[in-house]
Amino acid sequence: MEREKEISKLVNVLRRTGRMAFHANWVGDQKDTATFCVERYNRVLGRLKEIDEGVTSVFEPLPAESSLTVVGMACRQLVAYYEDEVEQPSRHGHARAFGIGLDPHAFKEFWREQGREIEDLGEFIRESINEWVRSRKGKREGCGKPQDQ
Repeated sequence: MEREKEISKLVNVLRRTGRMAFHANWVGDQKDTATFCVERYNRVLGRLKEIDEGVTSVFEPLPAESSLTVVGMACRQLVAYYEDEVEQPSRHGHARAFGIGLDPHAFKEFWREQGREIEDLGEFIRESINEWVRSRKGKREGCGKPQDQ
């Protein structure tokens, strides 16, 4: 398999493993999930070391007893190492968040201007979701354009 394609696939596995670790930690499902996530991280890291020798100087395998939080952080750091080589998953040119496309420029603008309060962030999310729902309704009805409510 081509090096770049395999790295992209392994980074996707790391992204999902990291999300799974944080989610499992949040909902309290820690015993088997922690073992699985540590093993998955270590296997992916081992393969990346075979493909890219540079990663060996920065990253080490996790101990078997590592917590889900540690696994999640390790996955995110290893993904960050390859960020400039691998594209971020997106759809329609916007970042993806649980199946909802968000305009990253609008979010950055919001955060720079007024997003220091959690209530403001909640309002921004509500407005973004409403916009997304309107655009999806318009596409389902065949017109291809968002409809006003």
